[in-house]
Amino acid sequence: MNNRRRLEGVVTSDKMQKTVVVEISRSYRHPLYGKVVHQEKRVMAHDELGCQMGDRVRIVESRPLSRRKRWVVEEILERRLGANDPGVEA
Repeated sequence: MNNRRRLEGVVTSDKMQKTVVVEISRSYRHPLYGKVVHQEKRVMAHDELGCQMGDRVRIVESRPLSRRKRWVVEEILERRLGANDPGVEA
């Protein structure tokens, strides 16, 4: 395996062609005050796998693909079951 950064997040938008917006959540304890700080970051990622909103994905850093796109969806870890999926009746 190569030494590129890999992060996990949730797809929050899939309205573009072959691009998804992934929200990466991170929690850490503040070094001085001890309070737990929750931090979210949204990045754009290239998607060849066909991710949908709500899917949990692993993204890997890559060369710049466009002005704001520097990540690629490597793997879909967990699919969100929704009303538009086949086999699910609403």
